Amino acid sequence: MNNLKEALLYKQLDGGKVHCYLCPRDCKIAKGGVGYCGVRQNIDGKLFSLIYNVVSSIANDPIEKKPLYHFHPGTMVFSVGTYGCNMRCGHCQNWQIAHVVYAKQKQSSELITPEQLIEMAKKEGSAGIAWTYNEPCIWLEYALDGAKLAKKAGLYTVWVTNGYMHTETIDLMGPYLDAFRVDIKGFTKEFYMKLAKVPDFQPILKATIYAKKKWNMHVECITNIIPTLNDDDEQLNGIAGWIKENLGAEIPWHVTRFFPYLEYAHLPPTPIETLEKAKEIGLKAGLQYVYIGNVPGVS
Repeated sequence: MNNLKEALLYKQLDGGKVHCYLCPRDCKIAKGGVGYCGVRQNIDGKLFSLIYNVVSSIANDPIEKKPLYHFHPGTMVFSVGTYGCNMRCGHCQNWQIAHVVYAKQKQSSELITPEQLIEMAKKEGSAGIAWTYNEPCIWLEYALDGAKLAKKAGLYTVWVTNGYMHTETIDLMGPYLDAFRVDIKGFTKEFYMKLAKVPDFQPILKATIYAKKKWNMHVECITNIIPTLNDDDEQLNGIAGWIKENLGAEIPWHVTRFFPYLEYAHLPPTPIETLEKAKEIGLKAGLQYVYIGNVPGVS
């Protein structure tokens, strides 16, 4: 079984280089080179995905764990992830897979074809499939083939995403993707650069609006609130107001508790009072559904 697949959304440049326009990194990659995500490589002047069929993580999860609260509640979703990411978040809970440069650090993993994926989901009694655990847009070729088969099999489809992608990526997935659970990590350029090494978060907002309005995907937003980084009223008001004005009052906003980890192990867990403040901000902004997450017994 081959894990190589010629990539979608690239064009050839002079001198054997290629331009990958899957996401706003817009990597220009020389022969033998690899994109920022670590999983798309220029092989003899053509761009290839190195992770087609490569599954690092697999589980049958409650849909609420994604978290998606207003999308097929009570069902189980067959969840898969691979390697790599187009962000480098300093607090990533899945850094062991997301921060891998697969071209240089081949990992032992299971090879599962899209056809096998569908059969496994049906065998588990799952109602749908979620591409999650790491950024699904960099797994585009596999996710697209799997989503096409999932729809034929009567399964719903979910991306748990950081939203950092071009609209061309969404257009390919649009006919086959039902839910877009997106991180809105903060609301300033400085924050996104510090946390995720992303120079501009506007493409994330654009992609989320596009998924909702162009393709009518079910959208839910999540913000992991990190003390001293994105817990200020300006950012929280900015996120809540943006959701209300651009996506709609009915769009759920999940505000979740941060726990010390990796580069941010020196910070304290998010105080419950901060999460309650964020929920109040969301409700005052006109959002109908604001949920507190990562806190047992509080919602």
